[in-house]
Amino acid sequence: MKYFLKFILIASIVFLSACKNNDEKISIIEEKDLDLQMIDAYNEGLNFLDDNYPLKAAKKFNEAELLYPQSLWAPRSSLMSAYSYYYGSYYVDAIEELNRFIEIYPNHERIVYAYYLLGMCHYEQIADEKKDLGAIVDAQLNFKYVLENYPESDFALDSNFKLELIQEILASKEMYLAKYYIEREKWIPAINRYKNVLSKFETTIYVEEALHRLVEIHYKIGLIDESKKYAALLGYNYQSSEWYRQSYKIFNKDYEKIRKKRKKKKNKLSTLEKIKSLLKNEK
Repeated sequence: MKYFLKFILIASIVFLSACKNNDEKISIIEEKDLDLQMIDAYNEGLNFLDDNYPLKAAKKFNEAELLYPQSLWAPRSSLMSAYSYYYGSYYVDAIEELNRFIEIYPNHERIVYAYYLLGMCHYEQIADEKKDLGAIVDAQLNFKYVLENYPESDFALDSNFKLELIQEILASKEMYLAKYYIEREKWIPAINRYKNVLSKFETTIYVEEALHRLVEIHYKIGLIDESKKYAALLGYNYQSSEWYRQSYKIFNKDYEKIRKKRKKKKNKLSTLEKIKSLLKNEK
């Protein structure tokens, strides 16, 4: 009986060990099988993308991620899915995919690209200065995040460039609104919009015109000293610009007459010089 029990115990241990080894082998086989399936799905996604089928590509990359979520290629598949949506201009889907990527893989080595691509998705939806600010603000937030947290990355330079373009768009929106108020003779809101351009968007191309409009409006409503202040500022910084000449006309009503008189005098002197030159040559 004693030996029989010992035999049963040994047999049980051997049986359990065999089962364990068998389970491990099955697990390894299944893992390898999933890995191959995932690679096949990923490659199919790349092929669809090359053939210009971004929606099919996105779905294949999602399939690759779901097949083997523990794999190192799972986050890459998710990112490629987002890029496929972006490539096909399906920006809402791309944004959703990128937000999911950032939530699930916050420490991934390519997280900076996710934020940059998120910024691009919002940026591409900016229509013009008249539309809602939502896309502009979201794009700005993501490009700033890249610039502040990954200043040495490959995407920092373009993020900075996009932020400069966004500044131009925001400044143009202020100019558009100021014009809207001028057309309705609402001078104070118009003045405030132009002042916003000077204070918040001083590096944009709209500063010269904003200064001129401030000269123009203040002169029109009788605030001559304020008008002269902005004219002096415009002259100091942009004396050779067309906007400065426009402002000069406001304070000099006879500007065109003076300009034509000077031109006529210059032409007359030029003619006299030619005559003198011909006479000298004859001698």
